[in-house]
Amino acid sequence: MATKSHARLNRQFDRLQKRIPQAAARLLERIRQPGARLIRIPLGILLVFGGIFSFLPVLGIWMLPLGLLLLAIDIVYLRGPVNTAIVRGTRKWSTWSRARRDKKAASNQP
Repeated sequence: MATKSHARLNRQFDRLQKRIPQAAARLLERIRQPGARLIRIPLGILLVFGGIFSFLPVLGIWMLPLGLLLLAIDIVYLRGPVNTAIVRGTRKWSTWSRARRDKKAASNQP
């Protein structure tokens, strides 16, 4: 089961890397390496902590899922919930953006 969730998490990271700018994708690739664990765990904790305080300037709610995603690489118990959240969030986002696009197209028709 751990291998299945790890493979799914890797697919989610690959999908994310295709959507972000190339410089950020290279940084993410380095952080995903097994030797970067000493950087990845503290960075993940800082991002989660920053996401909790998203009401402050500069910090944002975007930090929370990114931190959890980084922590899920090393913490097996987080992989399942993070994978589920990513898949569900992606589906909701696709549904919402498709409905928004269809609504916009319908309003542009004479």
